Amino acid sequence: MRVVFAGTGDIGVPSLEWLVGSGHELAGILTQPDKPVGRHQTLQASAIKVIAEREGLPVLQPVKMRDPSAVEALRALRPEVLVVMAYGQILSRQVLDLPSVACLNLHASLLPRHRGAAPIQAAIESGDAESGVTVMYMAEGLDTGDVLLEKRLRIRRRETGGSLHDRLGLLAPEGLAEALELLGAGKAPRAPQDPGLATYARKLSREDGCLCWDTLEGVERRVRAMNPWPGAYTSLPAFEAGGVARKLKVFSLIQSRVDSGGAAGGTVLSVEPRGLLVAAGARSVWITELQLEGKRRMRTGEFLRGNPVQPGTVLGSASLP
Repeated sequence: MRVVFAGTGDIGVPSLEWLVGSGHELAGILTQPDKPVGRHQTLQASAIKVIAEREGLPVLQPVKMRDPSAVEALRALRPEVLVVMAYGQILSRQVLDLPSVACLNLHASLLPRHRGAAPIQAAIESGDAESGVTVMYMAEGLDTGDVLLEKRLRIRRRETGGSLHDRLGLLAPEGLAEALELLGAGKAPRAPQDPGLATYARKLSREDGCLCWDTLEGVERRVRAMNPWPGAYTSLPAFEAGGVARKLKVFSLIQSRVDSGGAAGGTVLSVEPRGLLVAAGARSVWITELQLEGKRRMRTGEFLRGNPVQPGTVLGSASLP
C-alpha cells in the first residue's frame, strides 16, 4: 500500500522504522515544524523528520495542516493510507477524506478509555492494570473513530510514564502491520466505541506534577506517571526564617509499613540516610531519590548531607515563588 506517515513524538519512531522496511510504499512524511530548544533556541527537527531525511523521503511541515496549500501538498503524495501517531495537530475532514483507503490513528490507550493528549500518564495514575495501542479509523471528534484493532499489555508494578511510553511505542508496529494487512485483504473490521465508557486525558502542564500527599496510592502513582515529564514535585519550606520555599522533585518512592499516626499529609516523620519518611494519608512512604530546584538529581542520603531536613517539616505546605 502507498502510505503517508504523520507523526512528531518519539513514540512514533518504531512504527515509522517498521514502515521503512515493511515493503509498503512510503510516499512521504508529515511532521511538525522544527522547534527552538535549549538556551540558544536552536531549531531542532523531530526524530520523525530525521528518519525521513535519512531515507530520502518527502517531508511536509505545515504550521497549520488546515491551510489549503498544506492539504494540496498532502494530496499530491496520493496516499492510500494515512497513518497518524502523535502528530500534534487536529486534522480536518478534508484531510481525513484524502486517503483512498483509510486514515488510521495509533492511539496509546485502550479506547474509549483515556481519549486525548496524555493517555499514558492517565493509565498509570488511574491504577489501570493494562494499557495498549488502539488502531482506529480517524474521525473529526477527539479519538472517537471506530476501532480496527487493539494490542494490549500489562502495566508493571513499577511502571513509569517513560517506560510505558517506550513499551507502547514498540508495540505499535505490531498493530500497524496487522491493520495494513487486513486493509489490503479487504477484511478490516470496524467496531464503534461506546461513548458511555469514554474517559479523557487532557494535555499535561508542569502543575500536574504537584503532589497532594492525601493517599499513599495517589502519591505513588503520580510520581511514576509524571516521570520523566512533567515530573512529580512538592515544595520544601525554607530552612531559615525569611527564606524562600523551593521546588523539590520526587523520582523514587518505597512504600512503608509505618502508619502516619494522624500526621498531616506531607509531614516528614523520620530522616534517615536511606530516605525521608513522609506521611501520605493514613500511611507513609520513603522518598529515596529527589532533586532540589537548581541542583542535580540524587539519592536522598546524599541530598541530606547538604540539606538538613528536620522531622516535622511539612512538604507541600509552603507556596512556591
